[in-house]
Amino acid sequence: MPLSNEKNSVSEDQVSDSDSSGLSESTASSSDYDGSRQSFTSDSSSKPSSPSSSPPKSITFDELMAAASDLSNIFLAHEIVVNEKFHLEQIDLPEKSMERRVKEIVHKAFWDRLESELNADPPEYEYAIKLFEEIKEILLSFLAPGANRFRNQICEVLDIDLIRQQADHNAVDISGLANYVINTMGKLCAPVRDEDVKKLKTTGSIVQLLRDIFHVLDLMKMDMINYTIQNLRPHLQRQIVDYERTAFQEILDKTPNALSHTTEWIKESIEDMLSTLPSPSAEQRSGTNLSPTQVLNNGYLKLLQGDYQRKALPETLMTDETRLQKLKEKLNHVKVVACILLITHNTVGAATADIPEFAEKLKTFTTILLEGMNSKMFDLKEALNTISIKMCFEINKFLTEKGFPTLTNETQANLMGQICSIGEEDNPVCNLIDKRVLLYMKSLLCLPSTQRNMPSMPGGLAPVQIEMESIGAQYANIVNFNKQVYGPFYANILRKLLFSETSGKGEAASITE
Repeated sequence: MPLSNEKNSVSEDQVSDSDSSGLSESTASSSDYDGSRQSFTSDSSSKPSSPSSSPPKSITFDELMAAASDLSNIFLAHEIVVNEKFHLEQIDLPEKSMERRVKEIVHKAFWDRLESELNADPPEYEYAIKLFEEIKEILLSFLAPGANRFRNQICEVLDIDLIRQQADHNAVDISGLANYVINTMGKLCAPVRDEDVKKLKTTGSIVQLLRDIFHVLDLMKMDMINYTIQNLRPHLQRQIVDYERTAFQEILDKTPNALSHTTEWIKESIEDMLSTLPSPSAEQRSGTNLSPTQVLNNGYLKLLQGDYQRKALPETLMTDETRLQKLKEKLNHVKVVACILLITHNTVGAATADIPEFAEKLKTFTTILLEGMNSKMFDLKEALNTISIKMCFEINKFLTEKGFPTLTNETQANLMGQICSIGEEDNPVCNLIDKRVLLYMKSLLCLPSTQRNMPSMPGGLAPVQIEMESIGAQYANIVNFNKQVYGPFYANILRKLLFSETSGKGEAASITE
């Protein structure tokens, strides 16, 4: 409607176990792999498919905005493909916000003006005609390309020129036109809107009726958009790798520094790997003996570590920033649960670990009491104290029911103290769990693409195996898809960082293998 500037928002539900599942298999053909299998030591200019970057130059505002538009398109296409729950919805503005207040005032002024026109003697139809003109365009937008008969009928009934002539002679049947619109909406709407359309017929005031018609039309427009997204998803899945790669290359052409954070990320991964080598030789210090795949996998693993949260994310992973953040939060939650259960089982012994039902009970209440632990308002110290008290109570209750002696005061104090110390920096149990989590994630990234079985779970993570496998599968899907899309860009960076001084040596293995 005129003056109605409804906004749309992207609704992204929490990453579910199905999000991105099977993406690497469904979105890339063998040609995607072949296109990214380039030598890290050969000259990229000889490869037409190799991404290139322009020499440094100044960027105009228009070029910057064009690059931003390209990035938005990548985000949208990527989100449609990897997030099965992705949909658009209208924004519900905050109750007392200035934007909502202004919107209400402007809308009220419009509808009051319409009502005063229709109640005038003789009635005026200027605003009403504008509404029906907009309604006509909205209804036509819902039609399929071949619906010519329906299109002609709408154009005939909502003939704006004819309505204007009728208005000049005070012969416009506003109620009749509104009823036709309602009947047409009933034929075009999704089943979920049937009840909303039926309610329109019970509205008495013509002004309120027109207002309600526009509300339902807004809902129908959103239904149409989400239906289009749903139909578009299979087509995007077949082309998304090439599309994202090409679109990102266009951004790189417009903004040559678009890979600065990515380059720094890979450089830090190389330095991190070199720092772990015992007494590195000159060749090792240059990095030429490092596997590009290992360097890249190490970089992906660093994204899961806490110290990397404060740094800028690589540009090539911006489309998955929200998913990575949610996975990190889930992983942090699972780590703390694993630490508590490991301490408990080691302190109490087989009484808890060897009885699955009781062990699951301890895990359940621990998980619940740690919900929201990634929030800034969450008091981890208080939560750990509560868990330690609850843990001792449940264990003593269980031991009593089984006819065993309860925990001694010393054992309870030891258990509570160890649980409460989990929040401290450099806690040995937390460090152990961190290493084993990274070991598991690393083993996932090293799996051949044809292998479907999960790797074995490291010690201490068995109580949270289901959660770890779920997080690991989602993480591996993100990484594998990212390699397929941006593998050639990584190849160029790795070639410069690893082989700049030894270009004559043999080709390195492909990072997508």
